[in-house]
Amino acid sequence: MERLVVNIPESKSSLVKQILKGLGVTIQQESKSNAPIYKKKLTKVTTWSDEDVNILEESKKAFGGFKPQQ
Repeated sequence: MERLVVNIPESKSSLVKQILKGLGVTIQQESKSNAPIYKKKLTKVTTWSDEDVNILEESKKAFGGFKPQQ
């Protein structure tokens, strides 16, 4: 299947969609990106300090030292 992007005047949009649907074409709505919303979410992402990472590494090593019970 081939993807095709067509810019249609608003006044003809419903007519063109009706014709294309009659021909079996699948029409997808254009996804509108909300860049300001994404930027706002990215500002809330926290970063880990070296100390945080060291604690995780130490915990990982301690957990790896456990032996399963028999």
